Amino acid sequence: METLTPANIETSERMHQILRAVFGYDRFKGEQDEIIRHVIDGGDAFVLMPTGGGKSLCYQIPSLIRDGVGIVVSPLIALMQDQVSALKLLGLKAAFLNSSLSSDEARVIERQMVKGDLDLVYIAPERLLMDRTLNLLRNTKIALFAIDEAHCVSQWGHDFRAEYLQLSILHQQFPDVPRMALTATADKLTRKEIVERLDLSRARTFVAGFDRPNIRYQIVPKQNPKQQLLKFLQTEHPNDAGIVYCLTRKKTEETADWLRERGWDALPYHAGLDSGIRQRNQDRFLREDRIIIVATIAFGMGIDKPDVRFVAHLNLPKSIEAYYQETGRAGRDGLPADAWMTYGLSDVALLRQLIMGSDADEQHKRLDQQRLNALLGFCETTVCRRKVLLEYFGDDHAGDCGNCDTCLEPVETWDGTLAAKKALYCAYQTGQRFGVTHLVDILTGKDTERVKTLRHTNLSAFGKGQELSPAEWSSVFRQLVAMNLMSVDAEHGGLALTADANEIMDGKKAVLLRKDPLPRREKKAKKDKKGTTFPVMSSRDEELWEALKALRMSIARRVGVPPYVIFHDTTLKEMVQTRPSSLGDLETVFGVGEQKLARYGEEFLKVIQAHS
Repeated sequence: METLTPANIETSERMHQILRAVFGYDRFKGEQDEIIRHVIDGGDAFVLMPTGGGKSLCYQIPSLIRDGVGIVVSPLIALMQDQVSALKLLGLKAAFLNSSLSSDEARVIERQMVKGDLDLVYIAPERLLMDRTLNLLRNTKIALFAIDEAHCVSQWGHDFRAEYLQLSILHQQFPDVPRMALTATADKLTRKEIVERLDLSRARTFVAGFDRPNIRYQIVPKQNPKQQLLKFLQTEHPNDAGIVYCLTRKKTEETADWLRERGWDALPYHAGLDSGIRQRNQDRFLREDRIIIVATIAFGMGIDKPDVRFVAHLNLPKSIEAYYQETGRAGRDGLPADAWMTYGLSDVALLRQLIMGSDADEQHKRLDQQRLNALLGFCETTVCRRKVLLEYFGDDHAGDCGNCDTCLEPVETWDGTLAAKKALYCAYQTGQRFGVTHLVDILTGKDTERVKTLRHTNLSAFGKGQELSPAEWSSVFRQLVAMNLMSVDAEHGGLALTADANEIMDGKKAVLLRKDPLPRREKKAKKDKKGTTFPVMSSRDEELWEALKALRMSIARRVGVPPYVIFHDTTLKEMVQTRPSSLGDLETVFGVGEQKLARYGEEFLKVIQAHS
């Protein structure tokens, strides 16, 4: 237990004073308090904290308390301006250094750094590694280095940035400056890689719980993915902002076009788009309400938009780690959000094709295959999804979560041993080179032109599976692949038996399969008439809610920042609930600090009073 000293008490008081006065929060969350104190005392830290858990406070507050300027290494040039604008609205002296600045603009910021006139400076890793920047840092009093999105150091991760591999130079050239590496997600191998590559072996590791209890997880078998997505949007989120992830650029644009044709404000985002279009689409998503971004994984890292009410996947991501990171972009404000995904064997074939065709060495290909297999197990689980997800990261969850599809609609299981034998034998009889559709046609006795041409009507397997429907047989094959009893040919999608299938064929092992649930006719969670996941409001509260949102949007456009930079939905929601009648009352609302109170307090009070 830490010994209390006058210095410790003074530091604690200052931390809490900044938390309340600057950021408008009453208390620290989780391990924030301990992390901040550790860095203020000069310690290095590796911080693993879920999206929305408050990582930024862990370096912002120490930067304000320690002597010098806090240097934040961030890969997100496109978002630095919004991040800095948000800090300036809080009354902080913040700036960024990246390629978007002119030489004159950069020189002004550099002079401010040397003079000690700034609290925080965001720098892209490419810029930081330049000799000019390193010389600048040698002449600057530095409070700390914060390496954000630290998982970018993982050479085989999907957010890899080569420049991150060189950031160990900070320890070599500035050994007395505390360093922090922060990320929202990393499995054990990625954590080890971060520590080694950033030379953080002596850093204290802080691992916050991975649970995001406000996110509801739902995974459905792929049938008609666009129609399934449309039904999900219509019934659950008709007027909400969200992200739809696709695996390919072509699919991204096709899906965005398809949604727009049906009246949805959907915009594409992928690395192949013109940079101007990409930036405009991202800006609209951040600054407007009810925009849907349809994107590849090129989109999302560092997105601070707190009111993303859903993340939908039309294809499997590459791993549980990627899934957790991408779904974590929903519900950053702590309010209810959905993580919805549809997947099928075509996704498995495509991902395995990408793994086998990558430039990775054989060891990394095996690791990627293991990660994919873990994701398939997560998709096919019959138990609480949250428990499986958290166990992957070495975390646990006491009991079922009550907020995932397998908890809300418990999955039935059945003895699929005989069905598995029939499926495996059918694949074996046909030479282990045909896909699901053809194998299902054989088992159900469907004499298609292809079945007849190949004389597969003569096989003993033909018509031997008529007790199950084609959809049920597709589910059997999908689960056999997830159990690693069958493999999918990466190029042609053909199904083959694995070595583990021998035990099934020889009758030495039973197979328990899940019954795919029927499509839901009624929603489990009640939503209000606008489709948001807030508790249903009275008409009186709803009028105030809409008026506050309109005022927020007006101010945001006037100032030139996204609406959530003015106030989060959670702050507006508390205003509706408490209806403050004075500046003193408004100051106690979550997220209202001194600067925002002084800037916008009177305007918000007028709207509240007009609706009281």
